[in-house]
Amino acid sequence: MADAFLITQVIVRKSGVHNSKKILMFDTIRKEWEKRPLVLIIGLAILFRLLAAIFAKGWGMLDDHFIVIESAQSWVDGHDYNDWLPGSPGNTGPTGHNLFYPGIHFLLFWLLKWIGLTDPQGKMFIVRLLHGAFSLITVYLGYRITDRLSGMRSARIAGLLLAVIWFMPWMSVRNLVEMTCVPFLMLAYWFILRKDTGSRVLLDYFLAGIFFGLAFNIRPQSVFFPLGLGLVILFQGKWKETGVMTGGWVLVVALLQGGIDYFVWGYPFAELIGYFNVCMASRNDYISLPWYNYFLDILGLFLPPVSFFLFFGFLRTWKKYLIIFIPVLLFFLFHSYFPNKQERFILPLVPFFIMLGSIGWNEFIAQSRFWSKHHLLLRSCWGFFWVVNLILLFVFTFTYSKRARIESMSYLSRYPDITSLMVLDEENNPEQIPKFYLGQWPCCLSEVGLDRSIDSILVQSKRLPEERYPRFILFSSEKKLPELVRKTRKFFPYIVYETTVEPGFMDRTLHWMNPMNRNRTLYIYRNLEFYPVKIQ
Repeated sequence: MADAFLITQVIVRKSGVHNSKKILMFDTIRKEWEKRPLVLIIGLAILFRLLAAIFAKGWGMLDDHFIVIESAQSWVDGHDYNDWLPGSPGNTGPTGHNLFYPGIHFLLFWLLKWIGLTDPQGKMFIVRLLHGAFSLITVYLGYRITDRLSGMRSARIAGLLLAVIWFMPWMSVRNLVEMTCVPFLMLAYWFILRKDTGSRVLLDYFLAGIFFGLAFNIRPQSVFFPLGLGLVILFQGKWKETGVMTGGWVLVVALLQGGIDYFVWGYPFAELIGYFNVCMASRNDYISLPWYNYFLDILGLFLPPVSFFLFFGFLRTWKKYLIIFIPVLLFFLFHSYFPNKQERFILPLVPFFIMLGSIGWNEFIAQSRFWSKHHLLLRSCWGFFWVVNLILLFVFTFTYSKRARIESMSYLSRYPDITSLMVLDEENNPEQIPKFYLGQWPCCLSEVGLDRSIDSILVQSKRLPEERYPRFILFSSEKKLPELVRKTRKFFPYIVYETTVEPGFMDRTLHWMNPMNRNRTLYIYRNLEFYPVKIQ
């Protein structure tokens, strides 16, 4: 990576810039990079995560908002958005949702309410900031573990990738369980790898088991990491270490998973059992993709040709670094075999892939005759990678995702007593609206029963008691908007146009690339029967 600083200086000089202060600055950065790379890496990680916390509003996938944020805030407000809890009208028993991670957000939102912070955007900034800060553990320990295993040269690449590869800052501030479990996995590995011998080895394995258990409480599939690691150390004859680590894992899982479910449902592991049952019963109901899909995802995420370098390097470490390689391989094979595949599912292995890929690639080029004779080609490959990565990094770090839906609810939050809403489009596949930003919990007459036609939804809505009539109707249809409005006015004749809320640039781009990304313009209509005057 020192080559990057050398290239930068050459560009500066050739462009006619002879400012000695600039040259001195680059020299200082290069020297710091050689002596104390971790300081620069952490500095970059903090900078881009802070920028993402400020500018990367919204959410990435439905789960990181509607399963975590909506649930937690509704509990604070005395509501149960997802009908997860016993006693809620729509609840028939455990739904298979982990209550630990949403429960943490419940405590956070309760505290924020207690100190008087009620603005949804303000609360989400704090949530993003906390997640970004928590993710620094991954960057720091990723560097330290790589340095411990292979030395500074590999650690610098791994640390820099963990800090600023294009998707990491944006992902790090999201409420994704696949990302939030990673710092706990890193902490577990650090306690195991930080030293080989000593009187506190068993205590370190016990602490590792606790952190593996915390990761499991957030993302159950992370169990493949302690499982794979346990198989390796068992093969090495470390029976005591295996037993102690397992004991730490069992203790924290029993206390948190078992304890929370016992408190809510009256018996332990109710939600965990429900989760496994739902996963098996609906394994073919979502996105079923071929077994090789995650190979393609990894090669794409890390941008060719560098992605091929890292993948090759990762495969080369299978024998020397089994303690990490086997858990990652088990995790990868399980998700490749399981029919339901979404890109975010493999995020927990990404930091470990980066670490082993960096180690394996550096150890390879150190003895490669081909690359020793083709330094310019190698620099060009990395140069291309960093240019593309930098572009994507800035785009995603400043991306406000799902803007139209969020700003629509923020706009409507100025209206009191919204007891009912409706979202319609010509495909009968409307956007799910984030009531968190509305600050109220009205029923949405189009959230359930997506197999019904628009006519049937309107007919049923008209038959409801007047207090459940839609106060506002949001249309996400653009091509058939006039027709859809005319049809709706047959049932609700007093609706008038209120405002239009546009999606952000990336939302529009993703929707153009794949219409399944429902990031469309929303047209808000107000029902004059309930709000005769527009509130400015």
